[in-house]
Amino acid sequence: MKQSKLLDGPKFQITLKRLSQQLIENHGDFSNAVIIGIQPRGTYLAERLVKEIKEMTGVEVPKGILDITFYRDDFRMKGASPLAANSTVIDFIIDGKDVILVDDVLWTGRTIRSAMDALQAFGRPNQIELMVLVDRRFSRQIPIQPDYIGIQVDSIDSQKVIVSWKEVDDNDSIVLITDKK
Repeated sequence: MKQSKLLDGPKFQITLKRLSQQLIENHGDFSNAVIIGIQPRGTYLAERLVKEIKEMTGVEVPKGILDITFYRDDFRMKGASPLAANSTVIDFIIDGKDVILVDDVLWTGRTIRSAMDALQAFGRPNQIELMVLVDRRFSRQIPIQPDYIGIQVDSIDSQKVIVSWKEVDDNDSIVLITDKK
């Protein structure tokens, strides 16, 4: 197995700051915007963005977390049980809001499609923007493209992109794993 570090340390932090700055440029005071992280790993990115934006502007952006387990098109095929579901916490109305949907890795697009379906239970947003830390280009099964990208990675289906977060993995890094056969 071959591992290639794509991002870590100061470059990881710079990428988070750049993404936060792009949100500030596009949403100003965030009076009509909310950030929603997709469970499980998009929630770490969402939390970091909210923290960075508060440090830069003093504005506390409303943040939610969204579980898409029961909205996935492969839910029954994977044999997942309801016990595998995470929690959804969205304690605000998204009607007419600009929703910034956040996930760590965009690969096939199926997770994002499921998230958009799940969001409908909470209202009708003005618009939905997508932010991802890693965009695995050339692997989409559904025509979904991010509005904000940390890094783009050209990878094949047999490779894996692993995002580590210091909150749960003790370090911030993005690694590309290739199985040698």
